Amino acid sequence: MAGEPQDDCLFCKIVAGHVPATVVRETETTVAFRDINPQAPTHVLVIPKAHYKNAAELAAGAPELAADVLREAQSVADEDKLESYRIVFNTGAGAGQTVWHAHAHVLGGRGLQWPPG
Repeated sequence: MAGEPQDDCLFCKIVAGHVPATVVRETETTVAFRDINPQAPTHVLVIPKAHYKNAAELAAGAPELAADVLREAQSVADEDKLESYRIVFNTGAGAGQTVWHAHAHVLGGRGLQWPPG
């Protein structure tokens, strides 16, 4: 069920403290941690603590929580002193989503080309 922790979800396990992560920020509703396979000098994932399978489900089911994720993405960029950065939500396997828990990638610290590849 949307919003409820899932036993088989890696990010739910990080939220619960069962899987270690390099946490850089935490709020009542979100956790931000360094990606284990960084694609830029700054590559931080910002996740809602509640489980929503992707950005579309999060936006539809908890728009205020989606706003919290975006607000924390800005805070990550501010803390890393990024003048420019990219926020990416991959939604669906064809877009590269591999963990079925909504998350924003905050990428910065190098030039980011368009279109992304």
